[in-house]
Amino acid sequence: MNFRDRLGFDSGNRRLEEAIEWAVVNGFHYLDFNADVGPNRLSNWSDERVRAVRDSCERHAIHIGIHPSSAVNMAEFSPFVSEAVDEYIRAHIDLSARLGCEWIVVHGGFHFSTAREERRSASLERLKRGVEQAGRVGAYLLLENHNKEPGDSEVHYQPYNVEEFRYYFEEISSDHFGWAFTANHANLVPEGIDGFLDAFGIDRIGEVRLADNLGVKEVHLRPGQGNINFESMFRRLESAGYGGHYSLNFGSYQDMLEVRDEFQASYGNG
Repeated sequence: MNFRDRLGFDSGNRRLEEAIEWAVVNGFHYLDFNADVGPNRLSNWSDERVRAVRDSCERHAIHIGIHPSSAVNMAEFSPFVSEAVDEYIRAHIDLSARLGCEWIVVHGGFHFSTAREERRSASLERLKRGVEQAGRVGAYLLLENHNKEPGDSEVHYQPYNVEEFRYYFEEISSDHFGWAFTANHANLVPEGIDGFLDAFGIDRIGEVRLADNLGVKEVHLRPGQGNINFESMFRRLESAGYGGHYSLNFGSYQDMLEVRDEFQASYGNG
């Protein structure tokens, strides 16, 4: 695929069939969707609906992946709740296998400025169990580098910087575990986009997620409204041999259509 065809989008909780139809009409081939709420929720998938989605994706060369909610704490260790989070991940992996999804974005959870090591350990062990299940059904989990929260916030996502992200990558080595590189999150820490790529390269990237910000707080601005140097980022990724897809994750569908054309015009020819 050429550069333009590798630019996908995150459809959020919009009904997947509608998102696929929009992708076909507008020439997209990659999309993420959420299965937590609304018509895509995990309990809403009959065998008939699954077959229809798979047929549509195969017919139109659409590649899909699931992006669960980061509000579900992957670092949970409380009784009963912890088991529920395990079941939440298992259900996503099962749905992924049924639909033929090619990736599932996963998270490291969050802590409350206390019990940090216990929560990090809990999320690591939960991800290890998820990777084992993914291996049994051929699923592919992509750990997202989270956004940094303000220093005085009680709640902090993990992993958000290179040091924290390395902890997970050193502990989990599997063909069923990779990286959802969220460039706008990397822009919120001192090491930045280049620092993440210096540390981890491109070999384990399964998706690059795109929005803009000013390097101060978590917002999803349209590219050009923040300070991310997309030209430099694309040049580095493409020259290093990255051939995977990108996921536009900002604004309206119209914004994403326009930015796709802008990216192609500016960077699509190398």
